[in-house]
Amino acid sequence: MNSKRLNLALVFGGRSGEHDVSLMSARSVMSSIDPEKYQVWQIGITRKGDWLTGQGALETFENHDFEALQPAILLKEGKTLNLYALNEGKLEKVSDIDVIFPILHGPYGEDGTIQGYFEMLDVAYVGAGVLGSSLAMDKGLTKDVMLNKDFPVLAYGLFTRNAIENNIEAVVEESETIANYPLFIKPANLGSSVGISKAKNREELLKALRLAAKYDRRILVERGINAREIEVSVLGNEALIVSEPGEVIPGDEFYSYDDKYIDGVAQTLIPADLSPEIIEHIQNIAVQVYKALDCAGLARVDFLMDRDTNEIFFSEINTMPGFTPISMYPKLLNHGGITYTELIDRLIALALERKADKDKTSRSVKA
Repeated sequence: MNSKRLNLALVFGGRSGEHDVSLMSARSVMSSIDPEKYQVWQIGITRKGDWLTGQGALETFENHDFEALQPAILLKEGKTLNLYALNEGKLEKVSDIDVIFPILHGPYGEDGTIQGYFEMLDVAYVGAGVLGSSLAMDKGLTKDVMLNKDFPVLAYGLFTRNAIENNIEAVVEESETIANYPLFIKPANLGSSVGISKAKNREELLKALRLAAKYDRRILVERGINAREIEVSVLGNEALIVSEPGEVIPGDEFYSYDDKYIDGVAQTLIPADLSPEIIEHIQNIAVQVYKALDCAGLARVDFLMDRDTNEIFFSEINTMPGFTPISMYPKLLNHGGITYTELIDRLIALALERKADKDKTSRSVKA
């Protein structure tokens, strides 16, 4: 990087159920980013999808009072991307933008939708592209890819909201053929454990299916095991840094949303107490998963380890994992010697590197 500060647009909030988690992640980034290297322009997206900017936008979002903010508009003008604010019906230029950090979790932020918008704007942005983001967001499709690669996954089935609303008895009967209870029921396109339930019997399964259908139109039902929850952080585009595995010790029956962000009872063990052979095995699978889904920049890869058999199962991958104070992704890399501030630097550098690589692509069929 040169001596000129980069103009960075930090985008947070969003329309997903992980809106509040995004605000927590954005606050952590703002508290750690180097102000001598970056001029940060804050853009918040409301739950309704309005893009807003202005002085102290993040604090305004945290206080749920948007009166002082203006609609934000990103416009590509020649080779330059500019941020404008709509003030009393007039567009006023705020700044040009060099790179975007979309610290957004879940649908409309981590699922390829906003990545497609950034691709159309031809701007550098942190994280995976359209393909990697969309594939990794859907737990069902991710597992399909993993099965094709012969990676171990737990038995699962995928159901639609429509099927649950119109013939839930059939969904229950088919779910019970996947495995014996307990079963885990998850919205396929959501993170932070939102809408996830553990069902030990048919009554709990009915309730869990209806809950998950509130948050997504695709619902995953998965075999439950007596599991240890193991997580690995991956950083990079082509050359990858893979952290030592960490372990989550839930305070609840599993690592639920309340356990993560409200109760504060869950614990993390960094590094996890695992044999060198198992650590190497998990790290190798994490790299292969990352590459198979065409990830870039960063991801957290999650595994389940059967306490009874020591079998390792791929669980899911998050292409924009949490950056909150309790989030495993930065903590694992920090254990390996990468500070939070250095991590932000590296992610921005990786975004610029990937943009430069994409710019090598020919847009003409002429020789």
